Amino acid sequence: MREDRSAGVETVNSAYARYVLGVLIVVYVFNFIDRQIISILAEEIKADLGIGDAEIGFLYGTAFAIFYAVFGIPLGKLADVWNRKQLIGIGLAFWSLMTALSGFARNYATLAACRFGVGVGEASATPAAFSMLSDFFPPRMRATVLAIYSSGIYIGAGIGLFLGGAVVEAWYAWYPDPTDAPLGIKPWQAAFLTVGLPGILVAFWVWTLREPVRGMSEGLVSQAHPHPFAATATTFFSVLPVVSLVTLYRAGGLRAVVINLIAAAVVGGVFYALYLAMPTMLQWLMLGLGVYITVSWVQHLGLTDPATFAMMFRSPAFVTATVGFPSISFVTYGVGFWSPPFMQRVHGESIADAGLYLGLGAAVGGFLGIVLGGFLADRLKVRYANARLYIGLGIPILALPFAFGFLYTDSVVVAYVCSFVFSILSPAWIGSGTSTTNDLVMPRMRAVASAYYVLMNTFLGLALGPYLMGQISDAYIAGGTDAGEALRSAMTWGLAAFAVSTVFLALALRYLPADEASRLSRARALGEEVVEGG
Repeated sequence: MREDRSAGVETVNSAYARYVLGVLIVVYVFNFIDRQIISILAEEIKADLGIGDAEIGFLYGTAFAIFYAVFGIPLGKLADVWNRKQLIGIGLAFWSLMTALSGFARNYATLAACRFGVGVGEASATPAAFSMLSDFFPPRMRATVLAIYSSGIYIGAGIGLFLGGAVVEAWYAWYPDPTDAPLGIKPWQAAFLTVGLPGILVAFWVWTLREPVRGMSEGLVSQAHPHPFAATATTFFSVLPVVSLVTLYRAGGLRAVVINLIAAAVVGGVFYALYLAMPTMLQWLMLGLGVYITVSWVQHLGLTDPATFAMMFRSPAFVTATVGFPSISFVTYGVGFWSPPFMQRVHGESIADAGLYLGLGAAVGGFLGIVLGGFLADRLKVRYANARLYIGLGIPILALPFAFGFLYTDSVVVAYVCSFVFSILSPAWIGSGTSTTNDLVMPRMRAVASAYYVLMNTFLGLALGPYLMGQISDAYIAGGTDAGEALRSAMTWGLAAFAVSTVFLALALRYLPADEASRLSRARALGEEVVEGG
C-alpha cells in the first residue's frame, strides 16, 4: 500500500495487493484440504467406525456446518470491526490443529467433535478475506479477484483428494500389519495428521500481512470501531441459544422475545417433520438449531443495526441472490463429496487412483472454471447490469450433461473426463455470487453480509447436499439396491437442486440493477454517513 497524503487515505498498491491475494489463496487451499479430505477417506472411515452413508454425510456436512454457522456470524462481525489478517491467522491455526487432532479420533463422537472445531476455526477466514480483498481491489475487478481467491476451494479440494488417497495407500504399504503402526494410527488418521499440521505454520505467514484501510478501494473510508470485542460479544450472545433471549429482550423488549419464541416453535415443527420423514435425529436437531440461531441473529441485527439489516434483507436482489447462488452449491458439494466413493463402488477404482484423477481434475478444472467465470462476469458487467446473474443461470444448462455423463457412462475414462469438465463448469458462478453480495452493501457491512452469504452456502450446500444424497443412498440400499447403483440414483436426484437456483436467480434479474444503483442513496436514507473520496 502507499499513502495518498492529499486525500488522507491509503490507496491500493497493485503489487502488494496481488501478494495478499496469493497468501489468502493459500489459506483457502488449506481450508478446503482440511474440509474435503474426509471425502476420499469416507469408505475407510465407514469401515473402521461402522457407520453408513448418511452418517458420513453428516460428518462431512452438518457436523461442520452448524458450528461454522454459530461462530461465523460473530466472527463476521469481528472482521468488520477488528484486524482481519490477525483473525484469519488465529482461525487458520485453530482449524489446522483440530484437523490434526482428528488423526487421534477413535470413535464417531470424537471425530464429530473435531469436525465441530474445524467448523469454528474455518468460520473466521472467508468473510474476513472477502472484506480485505474488497479493500485491496476496486469494484470493477471484484468478481475476478474474489473468483481467483475462491479457486482455493477446488485447488484445496483436489489436493485433499489426491493427498488423502496417497497417504492411505502409503500407510498400508508401510504398515501392512495395523498393529505395527505408531500409536496404532489407522491410514485415515494418518491422512488427517498429514494435512493438519502444516496449516499451523502458514498461520504465522498470514500474521505478517498488512491490514488495509477499510473502504479504501472505493474512497468510502470507515472509521475504526471503538470497542470491537464488545460489539462482537453482543453479536455472539445474540446467536447463543437461551442467552439470545436476554439479548433480544434488552434490544427490543418483551415483544422481541415473543416473536423469537414463535419463530423457534415454527422452526422446531418444520425440522421435527423432517426428522419423521428421515429419522436421523442428530442431523435435523443440529440443522434446526443452526436455522434458529440464524433467525435470532437476523432479528437482533434488525434491532441493533437497522441500517445493515435493511441493506441486506430489504434488498430483494440480496435476498434472492443469497438463495439462488447457494442452491447451486447443493449440487457442487454433494457431487463433489460423493464422487470418490462413487468411482470406488461403481468402477472399482482404488482409493489412490480415485484421489489422483478426481483430485487433479477438481484442482485444475475448478481453478479454470472459477477464474474464467469471474473474469467473464466482470467483462460482461460493463455492458449488462445482470451479467453476474447470467453466469449463475448458465451453470445448470452447461453442467448437467456432464453430470449425467459422469454418473451413467460405463467407461472409467469417460467418467473422469466428464468429472473434469463438470469441475470447470459447475463452480464458474462463485465469483459472481460473492461479488454480488459485497456490491449491495456498504464497506463496513461487507464481512457480516459475507458471513450470511457463506452461511447460506453452508446450510443449503454443505449441510444438506452430502447428507441428503447419503440419506437417499441408504434408503435405496435398505430396499435391496446395490451400493453403487444406490449412490448413482441418489446423486441423480440431487441434481434437481439446480431448479431451485434457476428460479431464485431469475427473480433476482428483476431487482439487481436498481438495488446496485441505489446503494448509496439507500444507505444515506438509513442514516449512514457516506464519505466519498476519503
